[in-house]
Amino acid sequence: MDYRKQWARSCEELVQAIRSLGFSDELGVQIAKMLGSPKAMQRMMGYLYNEKPNSAELIVDEALAICSEIELWREKKASEEANARYNELLNYGFEE
Repeated sequence: MDYRKQWARSCEELVQAIRSLGFSDELGVQIAKMLGSPKAMQRMMGYLYNEKPNSAELIVDEALAICSEIELWREKKASEEANARYNELLNYGFEE
């Protein structure tokens, strides 16, 4: 399945999950945009189904926490890559 279709399907599922808790479709759409990826939306749906939050603030707070975790993961991967390149430089020197 191509990424756009996967994103659209995950977005619709997230909107439906948020709607089932009594919140607006617009909240679901905005949360989906904030999360940005189908995997993040799946994590959010897991939270919604397990915790059944009773306020929009709790939903937004969890979405922000997921975004924060994703950003920390990206920073960690970038740091690991930079460290690997630095180690290569130390071990092999500059290429001429």
